[in-house]
Amino acid sequence: MSTRPPMKTVTAPHGMVSAPHALAAKAGRDVLAEGGTAIEACVAVAATLAAVYPHMTGIGGDGFWVIRESDGRVHAIHGCGGAAARADRALYAGLDAVPQRGPLAANTVAGTVSAWEVALADPSCTLPLARLLRDAIAHAENGVAVSAGGAQIAADKGVELRGQPGAYAEVFEPEGRPIREGDLLRQPRLAETLRTLARDGLASFYRGDLARSIAQDLEALGSPVSGADLAAHAATRPAPLSVPIAGARLYNSAPPTQGFASLLILALFDRLKVDAADGFDHVHGLVEATKQAFRLRDVHVGDPAFTDFDFQGLLDDAQALDALAARIDPKQALAWPQPPQWGDTCWFAAADGEGRVVSCIQSTYFEFGSGLVLPQSGITWQNRGSSFRLAKSGWNALKPGRKPFHTLNPALALFEDGRVMAYGTMGGEGQPQTQAALFTRYARFGGDLQAAISAPRWLLGRTWGDVTTSLKLEDGFDESLYAQLARAGHDVERVGPLTATMGHAGAIVRLADGTFEGASDPRSDGAAAGW
Repeated sequence: MSTRPPMKTVTAPHGMVSAPHALAAKAGRDVLAEGGTAIEACVAVAATLAAVYPHMTGIGGDGFWVIRESDGRVHAIHGCGGAAARADRALYAGLDAVPQRGPLAANTVAGTVSAWEVALADPSCTLPLARLLRDAIAHAENGVAVSAGGAQIAADKGVELRGQPGAYAEVFEPEGRPIREGDLLRQPRLAETLRTLARDGLASFYRGDLARSIAQDLEALGSPVSGADLAAHAATRPAPLSVPIAGARLYNSAPPTQGFASLLILALFDRLKVDAADGFDHVHGLVEATKQAFRLRDVHVGDPAFTDFDFQGLLDDAQALDALAARIDPKQALAWPQPPQWGDTCWFAAADGEGRVVSCIQSTYFEFGSGLVLPQSGITWQNRGSSFRLAKSGWNALKPGRKPFHTLNPALALFEDGRVMAYGTMGGEGQPQTQAALFTRYARFGGDLQAAISAPRWLLGRTWGDVTTSLKLEDGFDESLYAQLARAGHDVERVGPLTATMGHAGAIVRLADGTFEGASDPRSDGAAAGW
């Protein structure tokens, strides 16, 4: 539960950053103030998060970007690594599933840094890489105070992490116990790795001396990811998906992310013609739209090389969307036995005075990823590939080179009145649902941006620990709503006051007059920082 005072929407004339840690938001804001672009600000934010929020993200994970350029063009970058060449079913002989922690969970290439490289190749980006990584290097070298949320996760996950091979215990339990709130967390090896990237270029993560060091550590720790896998990796630039709703066009990332589901939820809800926020029709309508979207997601969304489903075609087909919306019973909940997805993440965004608005999200999947902290580089490697199924074929079946299903999805909206909104959250299953809650509160019902994030939320399914498919709701809704939802057949579970279970959301809006609004989540350690 957050104890911070009530937060207010931040306004600024020149630019805006939102991030789930205040130091990361400040790093991005300072880049804007020095003439940097929103792209450069987001790289500074991303790098700083690796130093100050390592339980949630880092350079050993994947990342996705959706960018609205000053000329109105919208494009995307996927820094998504595929399974190692040696990551086949034979490697997991005798196992029913890919382990969630340890060397065999570290079975995909980390793509985050490759996305930075592609983003910074834009001619508008002129600040030196050393400047963009400056704050991250300083925080990793000198240390940063551990937040309450970071300390709680370190305590909760210590048993399953401290026994993993590598430097986890050395970095995150330096005194023989999990790091505590207020402890100074230092990551000098990560600082040196960031210096190397600044000196040798971001490609050195995949080719060169740093890449050789990474590959050596991965091999020594038992991961199947090799130097050849690193060298073969490249970020991609698939077109983002989009869908029109009343007054706006929404954008999100294409598969292997669940951006399709996030867009579909809002497109279906738009057809329900709900007229008020946070009552039964709003919550029930979005929950039921979520169910329809997740049913399609869980069959079709994954590596686009392994499906011929036309995601954009469905989003463009108004009659098909009408038919899906017609399946939603306005009074009764659809039974929901679907298995939940896992994952925890960091979303962040920046907007600059030239009109660029950038929505970013990156993750090492579970808290502290696979638990492998590479001894030479200090990189925490992701366990995104633990989501692969050990099946011969079908949805998300493990195959060398295959990209895993991603819960990550950065959202963007272009309004007919000239506003541009970037929004998103961490939280696995909860990402599309929280996106839908904050977007509809702000855009459909005209609410204040910060209030749209701070208000109580709900979650169908699982994130942050409990494997359940109940409909979890925070306190703060009208008391009658909980009973109404239960009578409609929802498996209602009250989770108490505001909780990180509901994710760490954020949003920024470039208004039609060129000024900015920003908001962050009281459930996080974050901030919106304006310039």
